[in-house]
Amino acid sequence: MWKLLQQEVEAINHSADKTVEDSEKIFTELIRLIQKRSSDVKQQIRSQQETEVSRVKELQEKLEQEITELKRKDAELKQLSNTEDHNQFLHNYPSLSALSESTHSSSINIRPLRYFEDVTAAVSELRDKLQDILRDTWTNISLTLTEVEVLRPEPEPKSRAGFLKYSCEITLDPNTAHTWLLLSEENRKVTMMDQHQSYSSHSDRFTDYSQVLSKESLTGRCYWEVERRGRVSVAVAYKNISRAGRGNECIFGRNDKSWALDCYPNGSRFGHNNIWTSISGPRSSRVGVYLDHRAGLLSFYSVSETMTLLHRVQTTFTQPLHAGLWVWGTGSSAEFWAWTPGLCRASAWGVICPRVLGLWVHGWICSGVDGCRRDLWALRCSSPGLLHCRCWVVPLGFPPAPFWGGHGSPCGGSSGAPVL
Repeated sequence: MWKLLQQEVEAINHSADKTVEDSEKIFTELIRLIQKRSSDVKQQIRSQQETEVSRVKELQEKLEQEITELKRKDAELKQLSNTEDHNQFLHNYPSLSALSESTHSSSINIRPLRYFEDVTAAVSELRDKLQDILRDTWTNISLTLTEVEVLRPEPEPKSRAGFLKYSCEITLDPNTAHTWLLLSEENRKVTMMDQHQSYSSHSDRFTDYSQVLSKESLTGRCYWEVERRGRVSVAVAYKNISRAGRGNECIFGRNDKSWALDCYPNGSRFGHNNIWTSISGPRSSRVGVYLDHRAGLLSFYSVSETMTLLHRVQTTFTQPLHAGLWVWGTGSSAEFWAWTPGLCRASAWGVICPRVLGLWVHGWICSGVDGCRRDLWALRCSSPGLLHCRCWVVPLGFPPAPFWGGHGSPCGGSSGAPVL
């Protein structure tokens, strides 16, 4: 077995080295191609510049010649007009050449001073298309890389601490948001408003339904949580889901490009391809979503004192996914939460409660920032609705009540408060 694993290691290293070498060659070719096209464009611009400048200078010289000739004739006319002898005037007048209309001034086409600006616009459009292609292609490359897995994939976590190992930060893409949606909290929160918001026109925007997609594409194993208020659909969808119109092809859960957990006051249901399943179970304001893209696994959890599975999907995902939200009704909102253990520096009491107000959050504690990890503790806010509130830190495994050494101790700090 050891020899087989050693051979596997050598094969992985060889394959990785070969892939890196081949990738460098391919990217070098792409860079050379772009540099070649850049040189071609520059050469064409300079060539056209010389042609146009030469044409203008040639026309300028001809106009200067016409002006010189006109000045000469003007001087002759002035001299003739000063002739007092009428007979002499009539004798000399026919010898003057007739004035001819300019043949060059009429060819001058006055245009706005744009010249090569259209070329700049065309190159900018090419850049934007290349960026889109590179972004989409990179997503596919990342997806392929996540599928390179020699050993059996890890099973779905059993605890919230296990899920949080795969926590990912998700932000909403303003270019996809329906105009009635307001994004806030650094584009992590969406609220349904009673009037249109100021968004620029964009082909990615949902035109008829108050939906929005995440900016990040999701592959591999990911976990995120959504804190909701009111009726909200928590969804995942392919990027190529339709955006314009009122058909089912645009609505989360009603087509084959999206999966949605529809949460409303009296219950919830799961939908895919417009096939809906009613879900019984505890209702919570927080929904946890676990995605194992390679394994084709998608799970929705109700998150409160415990995590309760609401629905699990086993399928095959053919494209990277995006997190999605559909917010129903004015005032309804939803917010993505990201847990960042690296920020925690809990040195003593004086806890600022995370915004999971009114809930027991096992395995987490905050000090100065919200969302700091602490393996041995849990906390509960006694005043839901406030960011700064009285909390109690308790060892895990004790009943959900303020407790410390047999006595409740507020976070504000009292004598003998322990150092964490």
